[in-house]
Amino acid sequence: MKKLIILFFINISLVNYSQTRKLFFLNPPDTHVISSDLHIHTVFSDGEVWPSIRIKEARRDSLDLISMTEHLEYLSYKNDLKITDRNRSYNISKALLKKDEPLIIVNGSEITKPMPPGHFNAIFVKNKQGAFVFWNHPNWIENRDDGIAKFDEIHQRLLEKKLFHGIEVVNEHTYSEEALALALDNNLTIMGTSDIHGLIDWTFDKEKKQHRPITFILSKNRTIKSIRDALFNQKTFVWHRDILIGKEENISPVVSENLKITSLGYYKKIVTIKIQNKSVVPFKLRYLGDYTFHKNSSILEIPARGELLVTIKTKEILTSIKMSFEVLNVITAPKKNLVIKKNINL
Repeated sequence: MKKLIILFFINISLVNYSQTRKLFFLNPPDTHVISSDLHIHTVFSDGEVWPSIRIKEARRDSLDLISMTEHLEYLSYKNDLKITDRNRSYNISKALLKKDEPLIIVNGSEITKPMPPGHFNAIFVKNKQGAFVFWNHPNWIENRDDGIAKFDEIHQRLLEKKLFHGIEVVNEHTYSEEALALALDNNLTIMGTSDIHGLIDWTFDKEKKQHRPITFILSKNRTIKSIRDALFNQKTFVWHRDILIGKEENISPVVSENLKITSLGYYKKIVTIKIQNKSVVPFKLRYLGDYTFHKNSSILEIPARGELLVTIKTKEILTSIKMSFEVLNVITAPKKNLVIKKNINL
């Protein structure tokens, strides 16, 4: 009887957890948008919290995938904690997961070297081969006093030998256009991470509607193999503050799936359209066409999970129109924003 009661409450807690999980984006066809933070720390290197806190934060933030990436060469609490197993934070975290919960944890470490080459994260670590490796905070001013991410000779050699595969374009509060350019020019996976050491709420103030940076991985399914393959194939984009950053081929289907435009019909020769945003990110649009609006300027802001009604002067009653928008807060390359085109039946 006691076992049945315990199982009942476990099932209730899992149902409540799944119901409170945030849906960041509608998935494009045949794609799973996996939310991840693959650069986080606990007291098992130089973080300030026990691994259980990282699990609770990830659950509350509706993450699908995390990795405890403890420093290999740097342990802040070696006089206080006896660490004989460098996989300890991963093992503790893994044991805390409930059966069938959506959160996945993969093993990882931070390789902590002076610049050059700097710090690198290795995740999906099982042995000496096969890990996905990305360069951490290449614009960190402690290493680059001008804040400019750039390759040194050793980075070129590592890249030629395919010893790293991604680069952080966003780390904690910083965004690097130069790192984005390096990613695009060298076929590196675009990454964004919290690099969290303290509490998420202390670093990203939720009262001010702040959030940790999240790397979204466009995977065929939710298996670890598929997610790992997607990372190696550069199928990512990053959410930082109110902007999205990623390759056009990755980010365009997601924005198109989450930005819906429908007609509410004509009054005289003015048609009203409804622009709906199904995502957690407010979209800032600049209309690029020749039509003029009856109430709005060419700059439109569609709130997260919200909508905007726009009246368009088409001069005559039409059955359909084509509209193009520049999405001002979606970055596909340095100084370049995503452009989307919509065919609207009136």
